[in-house]
Amino acid sequence: MAILTPKKAAAALAKRKKARGKFPPFEIDKFLFKEQLDFVTSPAKYVSACCSVRSGKTTACAADLIHTALTHPGTTSLYITLARTSAKTIAWPELKKINRDFGLGAKINESDLTMHFSNDSWIRLYGGNEESEIEKIRGLSNVALVYLDESQAFRSHIKELVEDIVAKRLYDTDGRCRLIGTPGPVEGGYFFDCCKSPTWTHFHWTMLQNPWLLKKSGRTPQQLIDADCARKGVTHDDPSIQRECYGIWKRDPNALLLTYDRTINDYQSLPPGKHTYILGIDLGQRDYNFLSILAFSETSPITYLVEEKFASNQLTDDLAKDIKTLMLKYPMAKLVVDAGGQGLAIVEDMKARHGLPLEAADKKGKLSNYAFLNNALRTGTFKAKHTTMFAQDCNILQRDDNRSTPDKTIVKGHSDAVDACLYAFKFSPAYAHQAPANQPKPGTKEYEDQQAQILYDHHVNRLQKERELKDGQGLNWELDANGVPPWLKYSE
Repeated sequence: MAILTPKKAAAALAKRKKARGKFPPFEIDKFLFKEQLDFVTSPAKYVSACCSVRSGKTTACAADLIHTALTHPGTTSLYITLARTSAKTIAWPELKKINRDFGLGAKINESDLTMHFSNDSWIRLYGGNEESEIEKIRGLSNVALVYLDESQAFRSHIKELVEDIVAKRLYDTDGRCRLIGTPGPVEGGYFFDCCKSPTWTHFHWTMLQNPWLLKKSGRTPQQLIDADCARKGVTHDDPSIQRECYGIWKRDPNALLLTYDRTINDYQSLPPGKHTYILGIDLGQRDYNFLSILAFSETSPITYLVEEKFASNQLTDDLAKDIKTLMLKYPMAKLVVDAGGQGLAIVEDMKARHGLPLEAADKKGKLSNYAFLNNALRTGTFKAKHTTMFAQDCNILQRDDNRSTPDKTIVKGHSDAVDACLYAFKFSPAYAHQAPANQPKPGTKEYEDQQAQILYDHHVNRLQKERELKDGQGLNWELDANGVPPWLKYSE
């Protein structure tokens, strides 16, 4: 007997239902459980939902997008998350499943990530960190609903995205904006502010209210949490458990791979003096090319991030032009680039046609490199302005506790800004700088002994230079009772 795959089984079921005309109607109040339904039916224009993992927030989001498309003809509803690839992984399957199971007949476009309904309404999915995608959003009209998912992982530009772009798109329909996400390890950022703002309406529920977990796993949500605590060897008060399982904001800087502290790591301007510069380059395959310029001095242990430059969908010649512009601005000692994957062809092309002295980044032991850079941040020997993308991205790179093991750490999140710095920082010798020993205070015996030694060393050096000057002239080198050569008294 042939085994039906889930995809073929679903297609067969859909075909039978369609033949019988027995597709169930899509009724959102019967599709969602109470907490989900309260959230999606809120009449408030701006709403935040801070939830745990496995709480069903993505299902609620997909159901609301579908319901809005069906009940508001000629409108557009948007789903925006950190990256387009994430949108395709998180919400896209859920939207297609609802369309299939209820026979809604929306036309699916896999390449554009769009659904078009017979009443001329649309659902469109975007990546909120991609400049080209954001520009597409600017051109839309008749937007009735916007969801921003995984809001805690967005950089600071999410504020502009919501307040200057999304808000204006809602003018035509007086539409709704929804921010959903899970608490992050830092009590800050735009999503945190919205969750606490009196001008937003707030919702909160967790996996404990999700009835489908028991039906799918055969275990209650609490049993699943208890088992997770036992596996990790922690209690329910553990910050990661509080955030991930109970949806509670719990500060946990130890969860971050890099700890940026504005009081320690921010700076106003590069100190005076001679500096050496290194350019770190992270080549994005589908996202940004990111350039980071670091500066260091032989007289200081501190490395500075002095400039960032990034562009999306950039041609090789344009990238080479940007690099050359920076080389004219800064006397570069090294140009370090990620030459992995397709990046190798780009690097070889720029070296051959543009004569750029690019060096391949050492990507081995990346987690050790994170630890090395984090130590410099903690000690204040790496500085970056708080407005840089590097500083902002330090709050989104975390250890993934759900997938990491004692032997292997899995990183949650990705940052081109951090990677570009990481590659260049490995070549900065500033970390090997040795500060001079503490000098004794004037008036102390230690100070007097030090000055005496300085005078003695000066006298010995002077004698050595005099000897080199008189050498070969047949002079008498025998010293008198005071240790002075005969010729020295005459030369003085």
